[in-house]
Amino acid sequence: MTIILLLPFATALMLAVIYLISFAGATPSWRKTAIKTSAVACLVPLALMLHMPGWIVIGLALGAVGDFALSRPGQGAFLAGMVAFAAGHLAYLVAFIGLGAQWPNWPATAVMVMLAGAVEIWVVPHTGALRWPVRGYILVIVAMAIAAMGLPPEATALSLGVVLFVTSDAILSVETFVMQEGARKRLASRALWLFYWSGQALIAIGLALAPLFTGPAMN
Repeated sequence: MTIILLLPFATALMLAVIYLISFAGATPSWRKTAIKTSAVACLVPLALMLHMPGWIVIGLALGAVGDFALSRPGQGAFLAGMVAFAAGHLAYLVAFIGLGAQWPNWPATAVMVMLAGAVEIWVVPHTGALRWPVRGYILVIVAMAIAAMGLPPEATALSLGVVLFVTSDAILSVETFVMQEGARKRLASRALWLFYWSGQALIAIGLALAPLFTGPAMN
C-alpha cells in the first residue's frame, strides 16, 4: 500500500520540480499548462487513497482546473481560473467545518483580516475591471483560512498547508497586478509555486500526518 501511495506523490513532486525549474515565470505554452495542471491533478488520487474527506478531493480537483485556466493567456482565462479556485476554497471550507473547525483565536483572525486589508490597499487599485471579482475571491479565501485555523490539533499539517496556499495567493496577486516584467517577477513566480504546490500537497495528505502532531492517548 505504501508503494501505491508513493507513486502519485512521487509523480506530483517530480512534475512540481520540473515546473519550478523550467516553467515558473515562463511565457504560456501547452507544455507549461500540462505540467502545471498535472502536478496538482496527481494529488487527487493520492487524497482518495488516503481517504481524505470528499470536499477536500473536490477542492484539489478544482485547483487543477484553476491551474489549467491560469496557465493560459488572456483575462478571460484568468477570471475562469479565479472562479475555479474560489469554488475550491468553498469546498475546503465545507470540509473544514465537517472536520470540526471552531472559531480560531483572535490573533489568528486579526492576521487574516490585516492581510485582506493589505491586498485591498496595495493590490485592488491595480485590478481594473477585475476589482470586484478579486474582492469576492479575497472574502472566500479569508473565510476558508479562518476555518482552517480553527481545526483541531490532528489537522495541524492541513492547516499549515492552507497557510502556505494563502501565502502563494498573496504573492500571486502582487505578481499579477503590481509587479513589472523582470527578474523580480520571475523570482516571485518561483516563490509562489513553491508555496502553492507545497500547500496543496499538505492539504492532500495533512490528515494522514496527524500522528506527528498528536501524542498517544493518555490513560
